[in-house]
Amino acid sequence: MTPLAATATTHLATPVATPIPAVAVALALLWLLGYAAACAADPFGCCRRCKGHGKTLKPNGRVKRWCRPCDGTGLRLRIGRRLYNYLRRLHRDGAR
Repeated sequence: MTPLAATATTHLATPVATPIPAVAVALALLWLLGYAAACAADPFGCCRRCKGHGKTLKPNGRVKRWCRPCDGTGLRLRIGRRLYNYLRRLHRDGAR
C-alpha cells in the first residue's frame, strides 16, 4: 500500500466549485436586457435636478425659475437611449 504522505493526495471527495462568475455574468446580461427593454419602451426618465417637476419653487410655492437641464419639461433622455442613439448615428454616418 502506498503511503499518502508521499503522493500528497487525499482520497476525500473534492468540493464542487460554485460557478459564481457564470451566475454573475448571467445576472448582468439579464439586467442589461431589462434595461434595454426599459430604454426602448420609455426612453425618457425624470429630470434629476427638478425631480420631474420642470421648475424650482420658492418657499411660498411660486415658481422661482424653470429647470435649465430639462428646459422645464421634467424629462431627460436615459443614458442607455443616448448610447443607442449615438451608435445608430455612428452606423448611419459610417455607411455613407
